[in-house]
Amino acid sequence: MKKLHATLVLTLTLGLLVAGCGSSDDDSSSDTATTADVCEPGNLPTENAGTLTVATDKPAFPPYFEDDDPTNGEGFESAVAYAIAKQLGYPAAKVTWTVEPFNSSYAPGPKDFDFDVNQISITPVREKAVDFSAPYYVANQAVLALKESDAAKATDFEQLQDVQFGVQIGTTSLSATEDVIDPSSRPEVFNNSTDVVTALKNGQIDAIVVDLPTALYLTAVEVPEATVVGQFSDPGGDEWGALLAKDSPLTPCVSEAVEELESSGELEKLNTRWMSQAAGAPNLE
Repeated sequence: MKKLHATLVLTLTLGLLVAGCGSSDDDSSSDTATTADVCEPGNLPTENAGTLTVATDKPAFPPYFEDDDPTNGEGFESAVAYAIAKQLGYPAAKVTWTVEPFNSSYAPGPKDFDFDVNQISITPVREKAVDFSAPYYVANQAVLALKESDAAKATDFEQLQDVQFGVQIGTTSLSATEDVIDPSSRPEVFNNSTDVVTALKNGQIDAIVVDLPTALYLTAVEVPEATVVGQFSDPGGDEWGALLAKDSPLTPCVSEAVEELESSGELEKLNTRWMSQAAGAPNLE
């Protein structure tokens, strides 16, 4: 009897385990099917049916956009946006652009776009109010100074201690300046990038901190009398992602599209074409 009882218990236990496994598989299949339904190419629950609305700031600067025109597909982020759209089943003709100021993009509340690409760093604070896709770029920070200034001669953080920095409000460059460079005086904070550049030109500040691609653009176009003193990494990692409304049903779809572009090598090609100059700036430590 004991042997029969043990056999029955073992049989029932195995049956429950098999049933449990079957239930898990069914749930997994259901989740996959749900995601597949939401992310059906060209048929997503977008802001405007049948089209994909992408946002960015204005003006839109190189190397992210060319000629202040996101619609032309030229520049790193314009090209990335169209590549994501293609993965999602939306050809260029089905993509529309809208203006969204940088500081407003990660504010809580509804959005009038499907996703935003604007060198927006993924941070825990911002993730409380909005969603981010998988990262499509990792940027270093850079110090920019006028060529004739003492700051331009610096080769390490110690030589930058007495420099008066200027930084745009709400950017990771501000925290990077304070946490990594740790200058003796607090950085001057400005409302937008134009004000930061103007302050540098007018001698109100000694140097500015921006992401490296922007620094390269500024020295090439906006402030040719300036130089990139050097680059450094943000200890938190400055990853850029496409920004979406909090709990957007499109978030997994956009992330999947970015990951596909990463695995196919397409992101690397776009990076090489539009951002490859970044490798030339010296490292600061």
